[in-house]
Amino acid sequence: MVKHAVEVNFDGLVGPTHNYAGLSWGNVASRSNVNAVSNPREAALQGLAKMKRLADRGYVQGVLPPHERPHIPTLRGLGFEGDDRQVLEQARRKAPGILASVSSASAMWTANAATVSPSADTADHRVHFTPANLNAKFHRSIEHAVTGRTLRSIFADESYFAHHPALPAVSQFGDEGAANHTRLCGRYGEPGVELFVYGREGFNESAPAPRRYPARQTLEASQAIARLHGLTDRHVVFAQQNPEAIDAGVFHNDVIAVGNGNTLFYHEMAFLEEQRVLDELSDRLTGASLETVRVSGAEVPIEDAVASYLFNSQLLNTPDGMLLAVPGECRETPSVSRYLDELLASNGPITSVEVFDVKQSMRNGGGPACLRLRVALNDDELHALNRGVILTDDLYQRLTAWVEAHYRDQLSHEDLGDPMLLEEVRKALDELTGILGLGSIYDFQL
Repeated sequence: MVKHAVEVNFDGLVGPTHNYAGLSWGNVASRSNVNAVSNPREAALQGLAKMKRLADRGYVQGVLPPHERPHIPTLRGLGFEGDDRQVLEQARRKAPGILASVSSASAMWTANAATVSPSADTADHRVHFTPANLNAKFHRSIEHAVTGRTLRSIFADESYFAHHPALPAVSQFGDEGAANHTRLCGRYGEPGVELFVYGREGFNESAPAPRRYPARQTLEASQAIARLHGLTDRHVVFAQQNPEAIDAGVFHNDVIAVGNGNTLFYHEMAFLEEQRVLDELSDRLTGASLETVRVSGAEVPIEDAVASYLFNSQLLNTPDGMLLAVPGECRETPSVSRYLDELLASNGPITSVEVFDVKQSMRNGGGPACLRLRVALNDDELHALNRGVILTDDLYQRLTAWVEAHYRDQLSHEDLGDPMLLEEVRKALDELTGILGLGSIYDFQL
């Protein structure tokens, strides 16, 4: 029997050290805004406003907390000694690049937090989680331990939820989480097909690969997660990203494709073997026929797709079709804005477009889709999770007040070595875990 299920979006709450250090080679927006002064308070409030707007529309909306930054345990592991203030001072003077990396608020982009397989797809009929090792970038490779603790705290009931450790942190198993994973289905509670997109093969150096920018996700990592999650071949399609797209700045698949339900919205440059991928998806999708919305380079050049993050949008069910939640940059890019008008006039599966202001995130290379982790849950599973992280009017008000009380409205690269910033962050996060009912998840709390 198919159980009723919904897709819950767990958005990352932007952290107090949100800054523009330009740490992500291959992410054009991140590199182009390097060393600009950020506004952590505005960024967090923009993210909360996005969550609230969707919650008010009736979508179940969850919140994932930021990580502790600067991360002193990482600095200690790299040989910096003394008390916390001395560790920060040494890093500031001797290794500012390392300090910037351990201060990054990149955990806000929870599409990279983990890969999630719903119980309708898995062999043991539990929801499976694997935190992403994110080993392509040092500043992100330190996230998976706290991500794992957070997910275990929220999804604690082992009769419904299964948790796996991150894959080995080596290049052959580079894993970037749900940013390279899309699930298509007829209904959320029935078996679907999980599309794993990879950039290269870790054990086959002769396979196609990009030349300019690194391919972060490997086929071997995607295959390993499918095995760990107990997915049969019937529930899986593996697809390689077009190397030319990666070299154009498409560092994750969610920068060039997004799917929901039985609909796949993608650019013609998304996949190396486009027709094979579509054929396999159509063959394995049950309960509905695959609907595709293909955007050509003539309609939207790849450069405009990357600049606007057209595909890094949320595709959401509504009673009258699907809503595309886009960043404001989509209406500021002429070719994309024209395309959206044509899309709405086409009588296709996407019937409405709404603009969201996430400029602080966009300047660092993350749009609406980067900010959320999708988890399909049936009614029993939804009841079993920690309800303290589900956004309500009351929680929104509490989190807004929390941000306004604890976040700075300006943060520069030089501020990262300020010991007062570390104290502010720890005080804020200690309070936040109480608000969300998460218990002790941070190193300074253990």
